[in-house]
Amino acid sequence: MTMPARRSAADQPLPTHWSIDAARLAADQPELALPVFSLDDLAPVVPGHDVWDMWQIAYADGRTAFIDDRSWWFFLITPQFADPDDRHDAARIRLTSHGADGWRDHGDAFPDGFTPGSREWSGSAVLAEDGMTLTMYFTASGRRGQARTFEQRLFESVGRFADGRVGDWSVPIESIAADGATYLRADQADAVDGRIKGFRDPGYFRDGADGAEYLLFVGSAGWVDDVHDGVIGVARRDTPDQPWRLAAPLLESIGVNSELERPHIVAVDGRYYLFWSTQAKRFVPGTGAPTGLYGAVADSMAGPWVPLNGSGLVAGNPPAEPYQGYCWWVTGELDVISFADSVGLNGAEPVDGPTRRKHFGGTAAPWFRLVLDGDKARWVM
Repeated sequence: MTMPARRSAADQPLPTHWSIDAARLAADQPELALPVFSLDDLAPVVPGHDVWDMWQIAYADGRTAFIDDRSWWFFLITPQFADPDDRHDAARIRLTSHGADGWRDHGDAFPDGFTPGSREWSGSAVLAEDGMTLTMYFTASGRRGQARTFEQRLFESVGRFADGRVGDWSVPIESIAADGATYLRADQADAVDGRIKGFRDPGYFRDGADGAEYLLFVGSAGWVDDVHDGVIGVARRDTPDQPWRLAAPLLESIGVNSELERPHIVAVDGRYYLFWSTQAKRFVPGTGAPTGLYGAVADSMAGPWVPLNGSGLVAGNPPAEPYQGYCWWVTGELDVISFADSVGLNGAEPVDGPTRRKHFGGTAAPWFRLVLDGDKARWVM
C-alpha cells in the first residue's frame, strides 16, 4: 500500500498495515475470550443513567492520578432512554471516581451549552504535576444549535480539578482538523449502512524518549475508496507551546476493518503498546474476529507495529455472549476497564429497542489486568 504524494504527512513513515491474515487468526484464539458475566454481576456507576466510553485522569507520563485513594474517571452519560442506542445523540461527559466503596458521581464535566458540538463524545484527560491543572481532549459531534449530524471535530480545554470537581474551563479550541487527503473529514449528515466515517476519540500520549506529545484518534483513510478504511491517526507536537500537526497514521486496516476506536498507547519496559477496540461487524465479512480489545507493539513511535498474539487480539467477547462488552481502556498500570453492552442474550443479536433496553448494561464491566511479554499479551482477573 502506498500513500499519494499529496498527503499532508508525506515526511512521516508509512503506516503499518493490519492484515486480513493477522485478523483472521483472532477467530481461533479461545484462550483470549473473556468470561461471561450477567446483569446481576454489575453495579451502576450513576444510578438511573447509562454510561459507556470512559477514560481516567492521568498524568502526562501515563500514570493514573490517585487522589484521596481514588482514581478519577470521565464517562459518556445519558438518562436511560427506551432504546439505549439513542444515547449517542445526547451524550455528555461526566466525572466519577472509583475507590474501595465503588463508584461515586461528581457531576457533569462541562456546563450546559459550553462545548461546541450538539453532543460530547470520547477523549482523554491530562493532569499537570501541580495536581490541579487539567487538560481535556474531547470530540465535539455535530454543532450546537444545528440539526444532528455525524460531524466530528477534536477540541481541547484547560480547567481546574479540585475538591472532587472540575471547572474554570478555558474556551474550547480545535486541536487539529482533518485534511481531507490523509484523513477524511468526518462530516456526514447521516450514517450509511450503519457506518460513519471517523475523526474522533483524541487519546493523549507523551513519548518519554524525546518528550514529543501525540494525539491519537480514530480516522478514515483519505487516499482510498474502500468501506473498510479504518486508520489510527495521530497528530504531533514537539513542545507544549507548538500547535498540533498531522502525521501519517500509525496503523491502517484498509480492506480489513472500518473502525479502530478509542486508540491509546501505554509505554512498558521501553516498548510502546498501542491498543484499540473494534466490533466484529466492522471487519470484512467472513473474517471471524470477535468484538474485543486489540493491540500492537513497537520499539518506537515510528513503528513498525507488530500485532499482539499474532492477530492483534488481546481480549475478546466470549462466543456465548458476543455483544457483552465494549470500549476497553488500558491504564498505565495495565488495569483494563470497559462497559457492559448487551448482556445475557445467549448469543442472540439485540435487534430492537426493547431488547436492547432489557439487556443493556450501561455501566462498567468487570475489571481485569494485562500481562505483557514482548509481542504477547494475556489477561488476568
